[in-house]
Amino acid sequence: MKDTQEKLSTLTIALHWLVALTIIGLIAVGIYMEENEAFSLYPIHKSVGVLIFSVVLVRIVWRLINGWPEPLREYEVWEHSLAKLVHWVLIIGTVAFPLSGMIMSGAGGYGIPLFGLELVPMNVDPANAEKIVPYNKDIAGIAHEIHVLLGDIMIVAIILHVAGALKHHIADKDQTLRRMIGQQS
Repeated sequence: MKDTQEKLSTLTIALHWLVALTIIGLIAVGIYMEENEAFSLYPIHKSVGVLIFSVVLVRIVWRLINGWPEPLREYEVWEHSLAKLVHWVLIIGTVAFPLSGMIMSGAGGYGIPLFGLELVPMNVDPANAEKIVPYNKDIAGIAHEIHVLLGDIMIVAIILHVAGALKHHIADKDQTLRRMIGQQS
């Protein structure tokens, strides 16, 4: 079933919330890992990142097939433009964020795990099993910088997105948020 102005499809809602909650969780865990050097969480973080990347691709294909949901009413030009910008940042970010993490880890020699399965193996120094050797240190470094920057950008975009949803619900008293939780407008 495709989205209508009155109701979003179950697939649209499920993909939205699955991606949203997973990305928010990965950001929170990423911050925790970085601040606390919680190295034991990295394989889980990476594995979930790989999985959500697959879901993000499905979500984008669904969005291309289904189109964008129609707004429930006319909004000011600035408001509509800001909403479109935030949506595009979130969509591009949900692709670039896990992709930059995978490139960072893979090129850095740390591998790309998927819950025990090595998609890209670690590159361990044969003379010293404790030492990881980057496949490409420069690419890993660039990907790391992008991953960190995207974390900050995604936090801001998520806050703006949530603020916009709450504005729709509380100030505008329209059905945008209700539609996104599966209630018909």
